[in-house]
Parts: sequence; structure tokens; C-alpha cells
Amino acid sequence: MTTQLPTDIKLHKASKTLSLKYASGEEHHLPAEFLRVHSPSAEVQGHGKPILQFGKIGVGLTKVEPAGQYALKLTFDDGHDSGLFTWDYLYQLGVRQEDLWNDYLAELKAAGKTRDPNESVVKLML
Repeated sequence: MTTQLPTDIKLHKASKTLSLKYASGEEHHLPAEFLRVHSPSAEVQGHGKPILQFGKIGVGLTKVEPAGQYALKLTFDDGHDSGLFTWDYLYQLGVRQEDLWNDYLAELKAAGKTRDPNESVVKLML
């Protein structure tokens, strides 16, 4: 598979979105929350088993930097900055965004967690 390199990268701080455009005309608009919960860092991916990220609904991106010729280093406003998002990984996140997001929401529900850091799920045992 040929690496899909974006021809244009824009950080939209107001909408908390990273936009990637490709030579094919394809565009992906990736929300900061989506990128944060799918960070390739060991903190998120764990060592063999991903660690569910929750309470990230309001997270934003503060900085986007190139990491060599192969990736972007994203800095989030919650302090997370340890994952390198390769071009291939970013492209796959864009292509699979809807499925990955729905899977994430299902995982949150199954774990009794929410996207909102100020909200917690309480299960009543009647």
C-alpha cells in the first residue's frame, strides 16, 4: 500500500478539528477528541491491550508539529503529547472514522464511562 500523504493540513482551534486534504480530493476532518482517544501512544494503546480513554469531550489541540517525514506530533490541551501519528495511521483514522467512533462509544457504554469528565454513570441495583 502506498502511503497517503496529505497535501494540506489545517488545525481549526475553534472547532477543535484537524483537517487533512489529499491529492485525490479526499478530505478528512478529525475532531480532537477522536484523535485523543485513538492516540497511538503507549499511554492509550497500553502494552498489548488498549486503555479506554474517557472524559475527553472538551479536549482540544494546541499544537501540530511534523515528526520527521513520516508523522505528526499532536499536543492536546489536557497535556497529552506522547503519540506520533504516522501518515498511514492518520489516513486510516479518516477512512474508518465512523466505525472507530461507534466502536468507541460502545466501549464507553459497556464500561459505564462517558465522554464528559464531569459526569459519571451510576448503576442502580434494585
